[in-house]
Amino acid sequence: MKLQQLRYIWEVAHHDLNVSATAQSLYTSQPGISKQIRLLEDELGVEIFARSGKHLTRITPAGETIIKASGEILRKVEGIKQIAQEFSNQKKGDLSIATTHTQARYALPSIIRSFMQEYPQVSLHMHQGTPMQIAEMAADGTVDFAIATEAMEHFADLVMMPCYRWNRCVIVPKGHPLTQVKKLELEDLADVPLVTYVFGFTGRSQLDDAFAEKGLVPQVVFTAADADVIKTYVRLGLGVGIVARMAVDPVQDQDLVMLDAGRLFKSSTTKIGFRKGTFIRGYMYDFMQRFAPHLTRALVDRAVACSTKAEVDALFESINLPTY
Repeated sequence: MKLQQLRYIWEVAHHDLNVSATAQSLYTSQPGISKQIRLLEDELGVEIFARSGKHLTRITPAGETIIKASGEILRKVEGIKQIAQEFSNQKKGDLSIATTHTQARYALPSIIRSFMQEYPQVSLHMHQGTPMQIAEMAADGTVDFAIATEAMEHFADLVMMPCYRWNRCVIVPKGHPLTQVKKLELEDLADVPLVTYVFGFTGRSQLDDAFAEKGLVPQVVFTAADADVIKTYVRLGLGVGIVARMAVDPVQDQDLVMLDAGRLFKSSTTKIGFRKGTFIRGYMYDFMQRFAPHLTRALVDRAVACSTKAEVDALFESINLPTY
């Protein structure tokens, strides 16, 4: 059994069983990968992939377990490399982050700029996706950090730490009737077409819960994962927008009117998470503290030492998170 063989089956499984695409991503040949997978299966005495002719059709039950174990081994190997890098060059390496559009567009730019100025030899890789995809990428080791509001709690393998709270706002074109309302209520929003986030994105579930608690059914006519797209369709008159307050730019969005909705919806909490057992390099601690100043190295280490999510939550109970 060779480490290369384990990498091949892991990569094939994560390229939708497409050996050709896997070969391209690994800069090797398709026949070479197929041969090594066959050799591994012969050595183990089980099929990892079911086949139809020359094509892989699915992962076998034995293959599922073997690929999962292979992923663990590959992550440990990567951890050993990172330990060596930490001692040989503390400011050189890679950092991969998975997050949503709102975080990437509005919360992270200044953090990343200052981080890259401090660590010019660290290659930073940004992945965007749904909250579920983001959490999955952190859980399977594809990325170092996941930054999101939703879905992180579904993955027991993640250490999740709160960074900040944020509120929503309502956006409308200038002259819209809602700008004349003295005290905005949920009933006012229930009477108009709404443009907001896709369910599962950026605290959308809390928005729906707020309407449900009052027995109201919102008229959501358009949804998107991207706050900039939402603002575009508000400008077109499609409906009233509900977005994260941080997503409204006072300069670029001067043609829109922002109405505070902080008291109408519960605030949401953005968290940063990473897989348990991850070797955290010095610059990774630094990135977390730049993003959330209360996440000192000592506090992160205490969170890592917690056995359950409840223990982590209790650790952060007394911390007054900033609200945006």
